Amino acid sequence: MTFAYPKLLYLLFLIPLIFGIWLWARISRRRKLRRFGMARNLEELMPEASKYMPAVKISLELAALAMLVFAVARPRAGEKEETENTKGIEVMIAFDVSRSMLASSTDDAGGVSRLDRAKFILNRMIDKLSNDKIGLIVFAGEAYTQLPITTDFVSARMYLDEISTDMVATQGTSIGTAINMAINSFTSDSDINKAIVVITDGENHEGDAEEMAKYAKSLGIEVDVIGVGSAKGAPIPIDKNSGTFLKDASGVPVTTYLNEAEAEKIAKAGGGIFISGSGSKAVDELVGNLDKIKKSDIRHITYKASAEQFPLFAWIALGLMVIDVFVLPRKIGWLRKYNFFTKKK
Repeated sequence: MTFAYPKLLYLLFLIPLIFGIWLWARISRRRKLRRFGMARNLEELMPEASKYMPAVKISLELAALAMLVFAVARPRAGEKEETENTKGIEVMIAFDVSRSMLASSTDDAGGVSRLDRAKFILNRMIDKLSNDKIGLIVFAGEAYTQLPITTDFVSARMYLDEISTDMVATQGTSIGTAINMAINSFTSDSDINKAIVVITDGENHEGDAEEMAKYAKSLGIEVDVIGVGSAKGAPIPIDKNSGTFLKDASGVPVTTYLNEAEAEKIAKAGGGIFISGSGSKAVDELVGNLDKIKKSDIRHITYKASAEQFPLFAWIALGLMVIDVFVLPRKIGWLRKYNFFTKKK
């Protein structure tokens, strides 16, 4: 059995930690009860309290937690399709999720948002990079790895669908931070060539972007930039249904522009190209440029849907949680007449 996200299995270390806290709480409870009298006398005052059912409940709950961890790690077993080595590169995508990406990607304030336009471009791009490895970083004022470098394009599309401007609390457009994180997100395989694709409107970017692009270039990593938005500018919608837009302190709607000049400088510093995302051939132009990078052998392993085992673990977890609901921390009525652990005097 293998796992799509093996690092999530580290969450299993929470189980002994939680059990330790529970055990400490039980011991602490016993010590407090001893202040009120002898254990035998207290048992007579609490005839419904069970010594063993709390342990049964915590066991069920921890077992359910373990099953959930296994489920989210996506275990795979059984049927597997292993493809032959293909020629490709590693591509890290840095996706701008700052609030300005909610603005229209066209001159029309009610047009398709820059965020949706960027998602559309990425979806088409993923279709054309099937022989490569890809990863995904989201950024605004800070950057976070959304998907580590992988050949799992199914997961890439799932993560792409979930992208929103709420993913990063700190506002801004820290392209330099995103490029730096992308550099550190590639595999250590020096034989595979690498590229970074930044998708942004370039608005309010911090000043270290060009320096980080130059640094990437010095490592042999190309930096390409896709600009989404309009040079004419567009207001930032707060609620499209009501037609309200973000305003400054004086009550004037904030207009955000595609900073094409700065985006071109970043691409040039990174040895790549700048592409306008509004063009119909933006994806073809980008993929054509990436195809110029020398390809290396990349081993692809794909799995059939029947190989996915996470539903089994999810159902087991659900079953354990349902049982836990009906297990109460008191003695079971029909078992009271039996004494399993001590001799009855």
